[in-house]
Amino acid sequence: MRMTYTSDLWWKNAVIYCLDVETFKDGNGDGIGDFRGLTQQIDYLAGLGVTCLWLMPFYPTPKQDDGYDVTDYYSVDPRLGTLGDFVEFMRTAHDRGLRVIADLVVNHTSDQHPWFVEARKSKDSARRDWYVWSDTPEPEPKEVVFPDKEDSVWELDEGTGQYYLHSFYRHQPDVNMGNPEVRDEITRILGFWMELGLSGFRVDAVPFLIENVAPELPDPHEVLADLRAFMTRRKGDSVLLGEVNVVYDELLAYFGDGLGDELSMCFDFIGMQRAWLSLARGEAAPLAAALQERPAPPKDCQWAVFLRNHDELTLDKLTEDERQEIFKAFGPDKDMQLFGRGLRRRVPPMLGGDPRHVKLVYSLLFSLPGTPVLFYGEEIGMGEDLRAEGRMAVRTPMQWSKEGGFTRGTPVRAMTEGEFGPERVNVADQLRDTSSLLRWIQLLIERYRQCPELAWGTHTLLESGSPEVFAHRCDADGATVIAVHNLADRHADVELSLAGLEGCRLTDLLVDGTLEVPESGRVSLPLDGYGCRWLRVSSPDVPPEDASILSH
Repeated sequence: MRMTYTSDLWWKNAVIYCLDVETFKDGNGDGIGDFRGLTQQIDYLAGLGVTCLWLMPFYPTPKQDDGYDVTDYYSVDPRLGTLGDFVEFMRTAHDRGLRVIADLVVNHTSDQHPWFVEARKSKDSARRDWYVWSDTPEPEPKEVVFPDKEDSVWELDEGTGQYYLHSFYRHQPDVNMGNPEVRDEITRILGFWMELGLSGFRVDAVPFLIENVAPELPDPHEVLADLRAFMTRRKGDSVLLGEVNVVYDELLAYFGDGLGDELSMCFDFIGMQRAWLSLARGEAAPLAAALQERPAPPKDCQWAVFLRNHDELTLDKLTEDERQEIFKAFGPDKDMQLFGRGLRRRVPPMLGGDPRHVKLVYSLLFSLPGTPVLFYGEEIGMGEDLRAEGRMAVRTPMQWSKEGGFTRGTPVRAMTEGEFGPERVNVADQLRDTSSLLRWIQLLIERYRQCPELAWGTHTLLESGSPEVFAHRCDADGATVIAVHNLADRHADVELSLAGLEGCRLTDLLVDGTLEVPESGRVSLPLDGYGCRWLRVSSPDVPPEDASILSH
C-alpha cells in the first residue's frame, strides 16, 4: 500500500517543541518570560528545525500549580502579555512556517475561577452542576495523584456542606463533563483560540477529563469524539494530542478504536518507560518488546514519542524492581525521585554529562517510529535544579548565554547552577560549536524530516547479534531507512540480515560513509560504545552524496 504524504496530516512527521512562556525569554526586563520575548526567539526555533510549538498554560492563574489552575480560559495571564502580544506572536510563528498548539486544561479549574466561585455559593447555583458534588466522600482511588500534598480526592465545602471532587489538588475542583452546558462552553474555548491561529491542543490528563460523564453520557469517549468533530469542522487539519498514561490495550480506545475520530495523537508513555529501562540495562530487549506490543493506531492517527516531558519522568507502568533499576542508574538520591514512581531530572545529568551517551539517546528518540517531542532546553543539554520543589526542578529558565540571557532583571525562577548552568551550557556558545549538542539536534531534525519513513512507514525490528544493540528498519513506498543504536558503553560488532536489499548501498546519514549489501544479505557493522548509525538504502547507481539527502 502506498503512503500518502499530505499537509493536512502535518503532525504525523512534525517535530514538536514544548515550552513555558514564563521561563523561555523575558522581553520587558521584569524577570518573567512573556510573549514579546518568545516572539523575539521565533527565528531561533525555526532555525533549530522544529515545526510545531506546544505552549504550556499561559492563561490567567493564581499560580498554585504553575498555571494548570486556570481562572480564565479566554485571556492571557497579564504577567505574560496581552491578547495583542499573543496575536503578534502567532503571526510571526506562522510567517516562519511554525504551527502552534496549546495546553487544554479543562478537566479541572482553579477554585478561584468564576464558575466555581458561583457554583459554591449555594446548592441552587446555576453553575452548581458544572462541578462534581457529593453529600459524603465517595470511595478513594487506589492512588492519589499527588500523595505529597493530598490524602483524599474529596474536599468539604464549608458553605454548602457538600464535598467536591478534585482528582489533583484541592484547589483544582473537577469539572463535570457530563453536563452538556460544560461541553458547549469547552467547544467555545477551542473555537476562540483556533480563531486566533492555534492548530490544535495538547489535552491534559485525558482519562480524568472523560471519567465524570455518567449518567448523562453512557460512553465517556463521546466527549473526545465531539471535541474532535467540532475542531475538524472549524479547521480540517487541527490536532488533538492526548496525555494518556495507560497500558496499550486501554489506550487504543482514545484514538477512537478503528475509526480514529477522537485523539489524533497519543504520547507513548509505555515506550518511553521501557526505553529508560533499556538504557539503564544497556540492553535493547525492553524497548524492542514495547515496540512489538505497541498497537498500530488508526490510519490517520499517530504516536508521539518522547524521553522526558515537563512533569516528572514517570515510571509508573514498570514493576517496582524495574523502577529501582532505573533509580539506581539515573537517580540514586531520594531527592532526585518523586512520589516513588518517577524522576525529577533532565537527561544530561541522568547520563553523567557523557556527550556520547546524550547524543545516542536523542538519535534514538528521532529514529523511533512516531512524532518526536522535545522539552525546551533539551537541545542544549540543560540540567535540573534540585533546589526547586517537585516537578519545578526541570522548569528552570532557558539558558541563552553565559550570563543566562533569559532576562535583564532578576529571573522569576532561579537559574540552574554548576556543571549544567548557563556558564557551561547555553545557546550562544553551542551555535558557534559545530560539535555541540545543539548542532547534533539540528542534524537529527534535518535527517528526520528527510526520512518520512520514520513517521509514516512500517517498522520492523532487526536481529543485531548483540543484546546491547537496538536495530530497526522503516519502510514506505519502496524507500527504507535503517537505524542502529548501541545502548552500552562498549564496542559491538553488529551483523544485520537485510534480505531483499542485496546489492543495495547503505549511506550513513549522520557521518560520512557507505556500505554495500553483499549477495548474502548480511552486513557487518562495527559500533563504538554509544555509537549510532542511520542508513539510507539506495540503488548502487545513486551517488552517496545524493542518497544522503533523498527523502524517498
